[in-house]
Amino acid sequence: MPRIILVSLLWGVFTVAGSVPARAQGRILEPEVRVRGFVDVGGEAFVASKTFDAILGDAFGTFVGGGGQVGWRWLEFEVSASRFRETGERVFVTSGRVFRLGIPTTITLRPIEVTGAFRFPRLWRLVPYAGGGAGRLRYQETSQFAEEAENVRFTRTSYHIVGGAEVRVWRWIGAAAEVRYRSVRDAIGQAGVSHEFHEDDLGGTEVRVKIIAGR
Repeated sequence: MPRIILVSLLWGVFTVAGSVPARAQGRILEPEVRVRGFVDVGGEAFVASKTFDAILGDAFGTFVGGGGQVGWRWLEFEVSASRFRETGERVFVTSGRVFRLGIPTTITLRPIEVTGAFRFPRLWRLVPYAGGGAGRLRYQETSQFAEEAENVRFTRTSYHIVGGAEVRVWRWIGAAAEVRYRSVRDAIGQAGVSHEFHEDDLGGTEVRVKIIAGR
C-alpha cells in the first residue's frame, strides 16, 4: 500500500506540471531570497536489503517528514527530518537460513539532514536541482519481552546526494519529486542478523515527493 501511495503522488506531481498553463508559469519568477517549509513522503530501498527483509519481510521502507528551506538566487539550503517505523519479528540466521522466532520487533529510523543544492535554470515548467549534504541518523530496535539493555539504540553520521525537479503549482504552493541516496557506513554488521549477511550500511536509495509552501 505505501508503494501505491508513493507512485500516485509522483504521478500527481507530473500531472500538475503538465496541466498548469505555460503563460501562468511564465509569470512566476524565482525570487532572490526564499524562505519555505515543506512536508514529504518517500520510499527507500535499503542497502542492507537482506537484513531488513529478514526482520521486517521487506527491503523497502516509507519515510514521512518535513523541514524548511532558505534560498538565495540559485542556491538553496535545507534542513529536514523524517521517520521510518515498522514492526517485524526477531529472527535467527545460520548458514544463510532465516528462522523466525515469533517475537515482535520494531525498527525505527530517524534521519535529520542538512542539504545544500544548486537550482538550475527553468526547463519547460520544471526547476531541476542537485546537491548533497550530511546528517545524523538515529536507529532504534525494540523487541517485546526484551530487557531495556537488550534493545538497540544508537546514532550515526550520514552522507547523501540528491537530485530532483520542482514545479510551481500555485503562487505560494510548489511540488517536487527527487531521488536521494543516503550512506550510513559501519552503522551495523558487528553482530546479529546484519553480521551474518555481511551488511554494514543503514542507508539506501529514496524516491521522495514534497509539497512546498512559500516562494
